[in-house]
Amino acid sequence: MARGYLELHDPKDELGNDTLNQSTTSSDATLNMVSSSPGRDEGRRRIGGTLVSGNKKHHGDQQGVELDDLLRTNPDTGLSHEEAARRLSIFGKNEMVEIKPSQLKKFLSYFLGPIAYLIIVACIVSAIVKDWFNFSIILGLLFLNAIIGYVEEARAESAVDALRQTLALKSRCWREGHLHDLESSMLVPGDVIVLRLGDIVPADGRLLGIDASGAGTTGDFMVDQSSLTGESYLTSKKKGDEVYSSTVVKQGQQRAIVTKTGIKTYIGMAAHLIANTQDEGHFQKIINRIGNFLILFTLILVIAIIVFQFIAYRGTPRGEVLKILGPVLILAVAAIPIGLPTVLAVTMAVGARGLAAKQVIVKRLAAVEEMSSLSVLCSDKTGTLTLNELTFDEPYLCEGYGANELLLYAYLASEFGANDPIELAVRQAAETQVPILRNRAALNKVPGYEISSFTPFNPAVKHTLATVQDVSNGTTFKVAKGAPQVIINLVGGDEKAVRAYTVMAQRGLRALGVARTVAGSEDKWQLVGLAAMLDPPRPDSAETIERCERMGITVKMVTGDQTIIAKEVARRLGMGRVILPATQLTNANVNNELASQRAYRSDGFAEVTPEDKYNIVDLLQKRGLLVGMTGDGVNDAPALKKANVGIAVHGCTDAARSAADIVLLAPGLSTIIDGILSSRAIFQRMRSYALYRITSTVHFLIFFFVVILIYDWTLPAKLLILICILNDLATLVIAVDNAQISSQPDKWRVGQLIFLSCLLGFLLTGLSFGHFYYFMEVKGYFPWPDDSLDNVDRRLDSIMYLHISSAPHFLIFSTRLTGYFWESVPSWSFIAVIVGTQVVALLMVIFGWLTPEVPVGQALAVFAISFLACVVLDVIKVQVFKFWTRGAHSLSCAPCGPRRKMLQTRKRDKIKQERVMENTHTAAAIVIKTKVLLAIRDGGSKIPQTMYDVSWDRHADHVEF
Repeated sequence: MARGYLELHDPKDELGNDTLNQSTTSSDATLNMVSSSPGRDEGRRRIGGTLVSGNKKHHGDQQGVELDDLLRTNPDTGLSHEEAARRLSIFGKNEMVEIKPSQLKKFLSYFLGPIAYLIIVACIVSAIVKDWFNFSIILGLLFLNAIIGYVEEARAESAVDALRQTLALKSRCWREGHLHDLESSMLVPGDVIVLRLGDIVPADGRLLGIDASGAGTTGDFMVDQSSLTGESYLTSKKKGDEVYSSTVVKQGQQRAIVTKTGIKTYIGMAAHLIANTQDEGHFQKIINRIGNFLILFTLILVIAIIVFQFIAYRGTPRGEVLKILGPVLILAVAAIPIGLPTVLAVTMAVGARGLAAKQVIVKRLAAVEEMSSLSVLCSDKTGTLTLNELTFDEPYLCEGYGANELLLYAYLASEFGANDPIELAVRQAAETQVPILRNRAALNKVPGYEISSFTPFNPAVKHTLATVQDVSNGTTFKVAKGAPQVIINLVGGDEKAVRAYTVMAQRGLRALGVARTVAGSEDKWQLVGLAAMLDPPRPDSAETIERCERMGITVKMVTGDQTIIAKEVARRLGMGRVILPATQLTNANVNNELASQRAYRSDGFAEVTPEDKYNIVDLLQKRGLLVGMTGDGVNDAPALKKANVGIAVHGCTDAARSAADIVLLAPGLSTIIDGILSSRAIFQRMRSYALYRITSTVHFLIFFFVVILIYDWTLPAKLLILICILNDLATLVIAVDNAQISSQPDKWRVGQLIFLSCLLGFLLTGLSFGHFYYFMEVKGYFPWPDDSLDNVDRRLDSIMYLHISSAPHFLIFSTRLTGYFWESVPSWSFIAVIVGTQVVALLMVIFGWLTPEVPVGQALAVFAISFLACVVLDVIKVQVFKFWTRGAHSLSCAPCGPRRKMLQTRKRDKIKQERVMENTHTAAAIVIKTKVLLAIRDGGSKIPQTMYDVSWDRHADHVEF
């Protein structure tokens, strides 16, 4: 507890229990990631494999040897250069080396999965039939997909590596009696380092109780351990206490002896234990399901065609059979969605670059898609929802004093130059709000007052004391500032102040008492008021949470702070007030079903440990929800790894950054909104392409299956491959298409996606077969020139090539929306590329490039019919979506399943809560009005003036006076 000022326990608790340190101990005690944790088992620790108890070691049969002897270090001179080099060779560098797969293994991972396997089979088939042109094109696309994914993720990793700042870059270290500035990576166990204000502790160590000069230290040594514990207040350290790598020195200066380095540190062990945990991502599961369907569909039809061909050509020589089967195998190759992984990878890569411009670094490309489907966002409180700094809130003021006077007297009783967070908050608030302090001549001078003596904070009396002279009238008085119950007792007690202090405690506010002596008296004290302090919400947090709720994302607060603090922050942010202590999930009498319901229905959790955070994410995921988790500390790393999308916020530790999928470079949650909106646009692009690609594959296979069986006809291999390549390469521009952003979390709903694709594919097949049959019978849409009648059959290849190329291409304008295709204008680049490829196809058949020449009228007729058919299919698509929407099962965004149940439950809870609050406020208003009337009747001496005249129960279900 910082200087003992900030009291949060019951004001009647005269023992002055340090609840903050108790909470820290409780939180750390359950951290199972490592063998020891901050604030726990200070008397038993392992150092380099040797067990140390207190300052004693137990190694073999040796007893009672000092830690300095164990590490063979003189705290005055430090290690010799030779000894440091020897230990460096034994213990290694002080680095947290992230365990990464080899670059070759990472690159080869892009060749795994159903679609990749099918493409590899297609390459083998092409090689068997000796179609080397087809072989090279397919192999090139396979490598293109792998290269895009590999390069983009490598680029994101490079951006993240550039942000690594957890370990201090330089450390002041004693070697051979001289103080050196060394690279932190060169520290070894036994080194003596100097820790000063603002330093990031470079390794785990133990304080020696002496400063840089070798003199003993008397002041407080304060450390910010929020990166480890998740709590926002400072921890006081003394000689013999351990300090941990990545924590920050906030006050004081001391020497420390390094006990653990690198992966053996607390933060290093935590990062190592989560490094190898990797589940199959949600997006990969979706792609595998789509790939499995296409593989199964393709294999069934191709095998059926092959069986039919073998039956039809019984007795044909083996070489002739292979020649006959060649076009069939080419058809199978052309039907494979070779470009599916490539288009999706490019879409996500383009989106990731756009997010990087908005200070959102994507480490794992699939996280771009998964963010669009988030239904729950678990957010850390300290530094994410709040500013992670103390500020003043509404004070309790005694009669005759104002807010500026309270700040002025607190300022007079402050220690100038001290870096204690309480002193800093007092000075900052006073210098901002009190007029006479804004233009003072010197930092340690107060215009109109002279401070003749000052007694700094003493843990025994729990307050500071200053003797001040008022220059204007020459009077002298004393000012005291400190723990509320101490200041209240100093003035002889004050019932209203005790009640106000109780209200502050119930609301999770830290209280600071201020009193002064009456002019002309040295022992008659008068209470000025109580200053309320808290770590305030960020200015944009409330708006961000509201926007998340409008976007269908439930924000749950998850914090290591105390429950009453979490409830107060939630109240100020407009979140639900159902904040539960984490013990309500882990008690022995809580079964899995009850824990799941509590995780599902609550608005947040307090007093959580890293294990609790992990379990909360797991419970929500088991209910079918896609969960995002934000965090910045080592304690957040396991949950970040477990979440569907782990988000490391601004200023995060190396362990959190390594575990996360996305890293935010700007403070607060507001950048997450940009990330979610961008990811939803990316999702719409990917969904529209998947719908188009499955539809075109179904159309392609069914049509050729029918015409091969009935007419024993197929397109030449070169045209089949050309259709495949042009279609997939052209649709790469879908990555930059305009997209409609869903107002709710997106869902793939693969079953509905496949159903709609098959419906559109079968209808398009009917059109193509009717087109083929009509042309075969009528020999063209218009009379051919007499000299061309003999070429009609040969020109059938050109006509069907143009139709099969154009119809799916026109269809992509429809699949990009759930509404009619004209409701949203595509991007100009999208239009240019799609139309451009069709112009190329049209010119090919008109001028006879690779195909027989076709009259312009015939070619334009094919185009017109393909376009009109796609308009009809677009109308059918819209009706299907409307049907699903009416049933609350929209393909794109309607909440369903667990998400819909959660929304309904939260709505009921919110209505109930609003009714309780309405009744509470009504009751308070009635009682206050009654009290005012009674006070007026009694002379008006007890009229309630502020919120501190009413004592609110911490659960907000009744009021007391």
